[in-house]
Amino acid sequence: QVQLVESGGGSVQAGGSLRISCAASGFTWYTYCMAWFRQAPGKEREGVARIQNYGSPTYADSVKGRFTISRDNTKKILYLQMDSLKPEDTAMYYCAAVRYCGSWRISEYPYWGQGTQVTVSS
Repeated sequence: QVQLVESGGGSVQAGGSLRISCAASGFTWYTYCMAWFRQAPGKEREGVARIQNYGSPTYADSVKGRFTISRDNTKKILYLQMDSLKPEDTAMYYCAAVRYCGSWRISEYPYWGQGTQVTVSS
């Protein structure tokens, strides 16, 4: 049974940092592309960052230079280090898995976590 469990969300002031995590189980972790999405109230879910087991990660333009995605293949944990946070980063952040990186299309990601809330105050 596939499980993706996010943690580490919380409230932080603008300019601050936060690291969120996603623990994975139930599938062949190292062969999958792992991604972070986010959804703010009243907005569509959007891709934030994704990383395959090889190659360079991909970031949304809105977070480039501020967010860093990484994965620990031994522990099967996905991380998102978020620095220089802005109020517009406030959203529910979701971890997702897909066989190969290449798309932000939500329908192509079969596995999702339940989300962790990140709130950035000004």
